[in-house]
Amino acid sequence: MKYKLEHGCIRVMDLDKSLDFYKNALGLKEVRRKDFPEHKFTLVYLTDENNNYEIELTYNYDTEKPYDIGNGFSHFALTVEELEESHKRHIDMGYDVGDLKGLPGEKPRYYFVKDPDGYAIEIIRAQ
Repeated sequence: MKYKLEHGCIRVMDLDKSLDFYKNALGLKEVRRKDFPEHKFTLVYLTDENNNYEIELTYNYDTEKPYDIGNGFSHFALTVEELEESHKRHIDMGYDVGDLKGLPGEKPRYYFVKDPDGYAIEIIRAQ
């Protein structure tokens, strides 16, 4: 029996800001959207250029307080070939970006950037 991850879902406060981040900062594309105005929420699904995975953004229309990210969820991880260029680009875009890091004894190979809601995205040098 095989299992394949379909999508990860996060709740967002400002759909436009989140879409800007995931599309422009990470290069994802919107593949479908489901609006449920009578139930006051919208679901937007994003994927990479090869359709390897999806991230679902859930926007609830009437939420006023930020969501608690919690201490169980850690982060999403994406790979990129041009790590240093990506790192500089995200800094230049004004996002909350951590330093380039490596595991103990390794050269720098990843960094974290936060989306508009504070979710951590790990950017890893592609092997």
